[in-house]
Amino acid sequence: MAIQDKLTQTNTNQAVVVQNLKLAFSLWKNYDQFGCYNDDALWWATASFYAYQAYQDSELLNNSIAVWNSVTPYVVTQAQASAGATPVKNFALAGTCDNVTMAGGVFWRPTVDDTSINSITTGLYLTLSSYLAETTKDSKYTNAATLSATWIKAHNINSNNIVLDTESGADCSRSPSTWLFTYNSGKFIEGLSVLTDLTNDSQWENLMLTVVAAAVKNTAWQGSNGIITERSDNSSNNDGIGFKAVFIRGLLQAYMRTQNQNLSTLIRSYTDVQYNALLDLSSNGTFYSASWPGPKPTVFTSWGQLAALDVLTAAVGVN
Repeated sequence: MAIQDKLTQTNTNQAVVVQNLKLAFSLWKNYDQFGCYNDDALWWATASFYAYQAYQDSELLNNSIAVWNSVTPYVVTQAQASAGATPVKNFALAGTCDNVTMAGGVFWRPTVDDTSINSITTGLYLTLSSYLAETTKDSKYTNAATLSATWIKAHNINSNNIVLDTESGADCSRSPSTWLFTYNSGKFIEGLSVLTDLTNDSQWENLMLTVVAAAVKNTAWQGSNGIITERSDNSSNNDGIGFKAVFIRGLLQAYMRTQNQNLSTLIRSYTDVQYNALLDLSSNGTFYSASWPGPKPTVFTSWGQLAALDVLTAAVGVN
């Protein structure tokens, strides 16, 4: 909603967005409702930053910074990787996996015994760090973003240039290779697009182009017609239904920043495929299905609406 207001240069959604973001921050310390998920806190912090971009409310920026500060202790530093230990975990840290440093990886959960370092938490941290660097001009955020981008690049991209899910910070074991989710690539694309502008380092732009090109052709989550099929259950809600919305949001951010006309054309075309699918195959009036290839919904579902929202917003942005 905040992104839509920014794109259209309106404040239509400002009251509801700002009020509820501030309410959530007051109810849950550092936006972590359950006190045990760094990615949950970072989702809220990124939303708060989007709202800051749209409405220039400094309290929202400060809330994003507070979350960044609370999550940063769970980022593996170079020193911790070298020492094989981190003060926030009760197990020996794998300082390297496949002979590459684990520095820059972000633990999924702050609990002392959880070993998972995953792409979505690290990608969220990369993205928020990049946005904060761009806004505050503080190099600590740029350094943090670069280190986390380097971790994903070195550890969690497969041979088809699709971003993988999880690696253990204790023993380097991995999630199944079939765990391929749109949001891992989408959030990484978003972070890289901002980091490219920050650093003027061509390696990040080139990597972003590679990941985008792979993601929009990946058969694990879309049909031969290009319509995303991931998590299309209309009968019950689950986190995965929103993954594809995060992917589209990441592509939109890349579109708004890139000077590469081929990339712009690709993202516009891909977004329009999803938009037309929503209109022609998976909508019933103002009700949207969680299944973008169809069939049309017979009842209203909040998860179908929320997944569609990013496509509708992105269609405005790219057209």
